[in-house]
Amino acid sequence: MPVYRLMKNLPMFPDPHEAEPDGLLAIGGDLSTPRLIEAYRNGIFPWYEEGQPLLWWSPDPRLLLYPEEIRVSRSLRKVLRREYFEVRVDTAFAEVIGHCAELRLEEGKGTWITDSMQEAYTELFQEGLAHSVECWREGRLVGGLYGVSLGRAFFGESMFSLESNASKVALAKLSELARSLQMQFIDCQMPTTHLLSMGAREVSRGEFLLQLQNALNFPTLQGPWTFPKSSNGSIEAKTAH
Repeated sequence: MPVYRLMKNLPMFPDPHEAEPDGLLAIGGDLSTPRLIEAYRNGIFPWYEEGQPLLWWSPDPRLLLYPEEIRVSRSLRKVLRREYFEVRVDTAFAEVIGHCAELRLEEGKGTWITDSMQEAYTELFQEGLAHSVECWREGRLVGGLYGVSLGRAFFGESMFSLESNASKVALAKLSELARSLQMQFIDCQMPTTHLLSMGAREVSRGEFLLQLQNALNFPTLQGPWTFPKSSNGSIEAKTAH
């Protein structure tokens, strides 16, 4: 199938089912807020590296984490109960996305979180559509994640950890928050050992798009978000054996 070239003045996307086998659907366009919203509403996300054209993806299968299915290991449960990290939401979005980019570069992996991506998602945060979950230790940001929320769907983008378990705690606390907000799923996009070990599972693109359309029938709870009172360490989820 041909890869579609997007027009800069039109935020519309082709049918996600027309993506290439690797998930590549379209090229070009921009990272404006209307286009990003249209992309997520159709199960599409941007993913490219500095020097590449802007690439848009809709992989098949799709990795989803249902908040009630998260698996918390015994060791992680101990960290949560001891409140080793102070966990906050939506207090340091720009710092979180910056750390996600820096850590990948330091590890020599390259990053799709370019300066343009950081600016675009910070604009989404300012619109109340992007959110960050942050782990703090002695006043220092040591881990976290960020993503986009529409309806009752949360689209996870990236996470980082400067201390052991920090990103896992952030994901566990996001799942707790997602349950309290009646979110139907956390979109993890592509499979990783880390996410699979915490209960994420693959579904077909078709099934994902059906679930997404259902989630979008509900109004979007725009930020900033807050945790429920007395939520520290109160994760009620499956314990991994």
